[in-house]
Amino acid sequence: MNSQHVSWFSDKPGEALAGVVLEKVSKVYPDGTRAVDDLNLEIADGEFLVLVGPSGCGKTTALRMIAGLEEVNEGAIRIGDRIVNHVPARDRDVAMVFQSYALYPHLDVRRNIGFGLELRKLPRHEIDRRVNEAADILGLRDYLDRRPGLLSGGQRQRVAMGRAIVREPAAFLMDEPLSNLDAKLRVQMRAEIARTTRQMGVTTIYVTHDQTEAMTLGRRVAVMKKGVLQQVAAPQELYDRPANLFVAGFIGSPAMNLMQGVLRADGTGLALLLGDQRLTMPQAVLARRPGLSRYLDRPVAVGIRPEDLADASLTGAHNGTILGAVVDLTEALGSDLLVHFGLPVPGVVTEDTRELARDAGTDLADAGTAPAGTVVVGRFSPRSRAREGAPVQVAVDVGRLHFFDLDTGRAIW
Repeated sequence: MNSQHVSWFSDKPGEALAGVVLEKVSKVYPDGTRAVDDLNLEIADGEFLVLVGPSGCGKTTALRMIAGLEEVNEGAIRIGDRIVNHVPARDRDVAMVFQSYALYPHLDVRRNIGFGLELRKLPRHEIDRRVNEAADILGLRDYLDRRPGLLSGGQRQRVAMGRAIVREPAAFLMDEPLSNLDAKLRVQMRAEIARTTRQMGVTTIYVTHDQTEAMTLGRRVAVMKKGVLQQVAAPQELYDRPANLFVAGFIGSPAMNLMQGVLRADGTGLALLLGDQRLTMPQAVLARRPGLSRYLDRPVAVGIRPEDLADASLTGAHNGTILGAVVDLTEALGSDLLVHFGLPVPGVVTEDTRELARDAGTDLADAGTAPAGTVVVGRFSPRSRAREGAPVQVAVDVGRLHFFDLDTGRAIW
């Protein structure tokens, strides 16, 4: 965001908000555990950045270090033009919104929102101005005289946001603020947070384990695993160009299908062998990914997004782009039909995929050796007549296949 942006709470036209910079930041606990390891991030003035990853990946620890609630062992954190490593939390000019609302049950909404300003002994007219403006932004004007016990979960979360807004901070830090809401309210509040932060233009760092939240909210998304930053990019770039197997498997729902295949030269193009089946890829695939030429006749990890698989009977696909299978399971979602089927090819078992499996609560100990091979999920049109136990011809958008090195997990380009 450019420096001419005028925020909702700025009294000075042209005043810039504060960016946040993390330079080689690490958090090391006394037992030697590196909860965050050499984290480098730059969040621009007014940017909305999401930190996402499975439980224990270090995202909340990183946020707490920015807030001043955790000590920084290595590196530096800048907010605006100052290093804040040793600045107390109360003096960092940031406001946190937690997953617990932490509202005062005996105070009405007006006083809950303005209580921090009362402690700072701001004039009553200034407190009223800030509270009323925050209430207008959050749609709480009609609830100012109610106590938290009379509010819905979504309204209580708005009050918690209002309490942060009135502080007029340099940055908002949000730690899984929607985790206590039901699915419908989460969707509604995602839209509210997106609208509010966009309207205010304040720098926001948002932590979540929910990749759907990350993709829908973030201008950029930073994916973490075991304290290490894996990739930071715009949501669509993460989806289309994942840097490694972990990002590929973490971003997307249903997750990217991963299996082992072998590449062979095929005239001017490439052939991908998946067990006893063969997909033909045009020269354009090799042109986009010249690194594939180094992997001929070697096993590689192959990724296929569910939406890049379709019922061949509805597409007119030709033989070089079709896989034969038997349907294991179908899930009708109205707008889509999720079709599960097995392919007799090895699965992908790496540290990245093991971490993804642990996060999903499954075990990959025997993956790749099971007689059934790899289970694949396709997102078919609801017009498909695919049925459980019946054979199906699956059309593959071969131009959208992903490839990864089995040893390093890195994407092949």
